[in-house]
Amino acid sequence: MKCICFGYLDVQTREKKSPSEQNAMVDQCLAHDEVLKKNGHWADGEGPQDATTLRYQNGKVSVSDGPYAETKELLGDLLILEARDLNHAIQLISNHPGIKMGRWKIRSAQDLKPMIEASERRRGDAK
Repeated sequence: MKCICFGYLDVQTREKKSPSEQNAMVDQCLAHDEVLKKNGHWADGEGPQDATTLRYQNGKVSVSDGPYAETKELLGDLLILEARDLNHAIQLISNHPGIKMGRWKIRSAQDLKPMIEASERRRGDAK
């Protein structure tokens, strides 16, 4: 199963570390990601750089910027892992060095292909 793993960086914890300690943590995380890839557990991953929030309210979309300097946590990693089940995904993230820098959320990813195909059929029938 695919799992989407959100790694939230604790900004205060990071700021307490020297630049060399921060670089060492990044290196440890990326080395661990290579192990995940080698073992077939890595499906994809990105490190978000900035954020924009969209909300639909009162019939229109509002847009706000972020993250802000006063934010205590930032989305630091977004990993998509291949795992046997949720417990396996928990084990994989528990062994990730990034766990020392903040909290993680794991969500199972739903295969949207059947829903997309059904929608395509409905839209095709409507023509």
